[in-house]
Amino acid sequence: MPTTLRATGLAKDMTLDEIAAFVEEARRAGVPGDRPVRAELSYSDKIKELTVALSPDGD
Repeated sequence: MPTTLRATGLAKDMTLDEIAAFVEEARRAGVPGDRPVRAELSYSDKIKELTVALSPDGD
């Protein structure tokens, strides 16, 4: 079973719709709203990847 939920953009950088879909998927998986989200940024500070732990000890 995966310990994290990961999302990347179809293009180089993520769109607002892709970020919204990531949040919806995390909510469906039961991830609480206070769980930290990690982001990998491009050199131009755009979001390339998001990850969130599915369980509290999954960091």
